Amino acid sequence: MAPVLHLKDITVAFGGQKLLDGAELSVEKGDRICLVGRNGSGKSTLMKIAAGLSEADGGTVFVQPGAIVRYLAQEPDMSGFATTRDYVEAGLDLHDDPNRSYYLLGHLGLDGTENPATLSGGEARRAALARALAPKPDILLLDEPTNHLDVKAIEWLEGELKASRGALVLISHDRRFLENLSRVTVWLDRGRTHRLEKSFASFEAWRDEMLEKEETERHKLERKIAAEEDWVRYGVSGRRKRNVGRLERLRGFRTERRDQIRSLGNVKMEAAEGSGSGTKVIDAKGVAFSYGAGENKREIVQDFSMRIHRGNRIALVGPNGAGKTTLLKLLIGELQPDKGNVKLGQGLLMAQLDQNRSKLHPEQSLAAAVTDGSGDTVMVGGKPRHVMNYLQDFLFTPQQARTPVKVLSGGERARLLLAKLFATPSNFLVLDEPTNDLDLETLDLLEEVIADYPGTALLVSHDRDFLDRVATSIVLAEGDGRFTEYAGGYADMLYQRGEAAPERAEIRRAKADRPAEKRVRAAGAPKMKFADAHDLRVLPGKIAAAELEMVKLAVELADPVLFSKDPKRFADLSEKLARLQGQKDTDEERWLALEMEREALETEKD
Repeated sequence: MAPVLHLKDITVAFGGQKLLDGAELSVEKGDRICLVGRNGSGKSTLMKIAAGLSEADGGTVFVQPGAIVRYLAQEPDMSGFATTRDYVEAGLDLHDDPNRSYYLLGHLGLDGTENPATLSGGEARRAALARALAPKPDILLLDEPTNHLDVKAIEWLEGELKASRGALVLISHDRRFLENLSRVTVWLDRGRTHRLEKSFASFEAWRDEMLEKEETERHKLERKIAAEEDWVRYGVSGRRKRNVGRLERLRGFRTERRDQIRSLGNVKMEAAEGSGSGTKVIDAKGVAFSYGAGENKREIVQDFSMRIHRGNRIALVGPNGAGKTTLLKLLIGELQPDKGNVKLGQGLLMAQLDQNRSKLHPEQSLAAAVTDGSGDTVMVGGKPRHVMNYLQDFLFTPQQARTPVKVLSGGERARLLLAKLFATPSNFLVLDEPTNDLDLETLDLLEEVIADYPGTALLVSHDRDFLDRVATSIVLAEGDGRFTEYAGGYADMLYQRGEAAPERAEIRRAKADRPAEKRVRAAGAPKMKFADAHDLRVLPGKIAAAELEMVKLAVELADPVLFSKDPKRFADLSEKLARLQGQKDTDEERWLALEMEREALETEKD
C-alpha cells in the first residue's frame, strides 16, 4: 500500500548540532503510529515537518494529493477568534457537519461561548484538540493530546480515535493511552528513527534489548562510554534489579494501606492514636467545604475523613472540576474547612509542585536554577551532592548543566523543575499533575524517585499507568462532593468498583522489565536447566493469578459486618488469604533467583 505521508532522510540542525539525522516516517491509510523518544530528541520538530509547519534542512516530504492533514500543537494560536466555537469551526471543510464542533467541545468540557483570550492553558489545548478532530482528517497528528484531560475525557478520546478511519500519529507520555491505540511504534533516538511493527506495549522490552546489544558491541570494540550516558542509556540491567525491589516495596505499602483503610471504622484506632502519633502525617475528620451560598451554594467536599501515614502514596483522581485540587489544599492546610478539622503531623517539611509550575529564570544556568545560585552543592537525603552529579540523575549532562534555561524544551523544563523540587529538603511531597510534559524516560525517573522517597506523597494525576506504578491508594471523586478511598492503584480501584478485571501494575512492570528468554548462540555456552527455564516462563502467570484471587479475598474481607455475620467464613477466607500470600512470596523469591541466574548466564556468554 502506498503511503499517504512519507518523510525520508530528514535532517535538522541547530547551531551546528544535528537534531534529526536521516529520520524517516511513513504513514499509510489507517495506520496507528506512536512516536516516542526523549524530551528534546526532535519528536515535535518531526511532527511539525510532517504537518507542513516547519521545513527540514534536508530530505524529502511527500503528502498524497488531496489528503487532509490536521495537527494538534502543544501551544495553539487562537488569536483572531471571538469564541472557541468560531475557532473550532474554522477548521471544518465545507462538507463537514458544523454540529460536530458542539459535540467535541462538550465532551472536552467547553460550551463554545468561551473567549479564547481568557482561556487557561488547559482549556486552550482542549479547544485545539476539538479543532483537530472536527474535520475527520485522513491523517491526524497529535502532540501530547492527553495533557490537561481528566481520566474520563482520556477514555472518551481513546474511543473517538479508535472509531476514526483516518491514520493517526501520536506523541504522548501516557503509556496506557499509547498501548490502547498504537499498532506501530517509531522510536526517535539520537537523530534517527527505528520502526517496530508492534504496539507500544512491546516497545520498552524491544528498546532495552536494542540498547543492551549496542552496549555489548561497544564493549567488544572497547569504546569508552561517558559516565552519564552509561547510566542514562545503558544501565538497563541495574535498573531492572532495582525495579524488583521497588515492586516488592510497593506491594508491601499497598498491603499496609489496605489494612489502614479497613481499620478506620474500628474504635480501637482512637485508642492507638497516642502511640502511633509519630507516624501520622494528616488526620482529616468530617471535612466539608463549599463555594457560594443559598441556591448558588455548591458542595465541593462533603463529610470526608481520612488518615494518612508516613510512607503512603495517596493519589486524588476524578473529573476536572470535581474538587481534587480543593481537597488537596484542605488536606495540606492551604484552605480551612467549613466543617470538620484537619490535623497535620509534627515536623512536616513540605515540597510542592502545582499545576502552574514554579517560574524558572530563562537566563539562569540549570545548575544555578537548582541551587538558587547559592553554590555548587545540594542537600539530598540529608547528604551534600555536587550539583553537576545531581543533575545527571535527572538525565542532564555536565555540558547542559552550564547552559541557560531558555534553551530547554518544554519537557526538559519539567524535568529541571522536578530536580529543583527534589533538591528541597522535605518529608512530604505534594504533586499536582506531575506527569504533564514529561517524556517516558523522565516518567520512569519520577517513578523511581517517588518509590525511593522515604517520606509521604500526596498527588493529583490522570495518568492511569503512572497511578498503577506508584499509588498505594486512590481517592476517587464520586460526584456531589463525595470522595472514596480504594487501596492499590488505578486498576485495583476499577476492580473494586466492579468496572474492570484487575491488571496489577507491578506484574505488568515485572513482565515488561523481564527480557524474553534468549537462545544460547555459542556452542557449549552455559544455559539454564530445562526445569528452571520453564519456571521462569510460567511463574509470572502463576503470581498474577494468585494476586487476582488475593484481591477478591481482600475485598470480601473488607466487609465490616462479615466477622459478626459469619465468623467461620471470615476465618476461612483469612486462612486462604494467608496461604496464598505465603505461596506467592515463595514463587516471587524463586522467580527473582531464576532471573538473577539468567542474567549471570547472559553475562558469561558475552
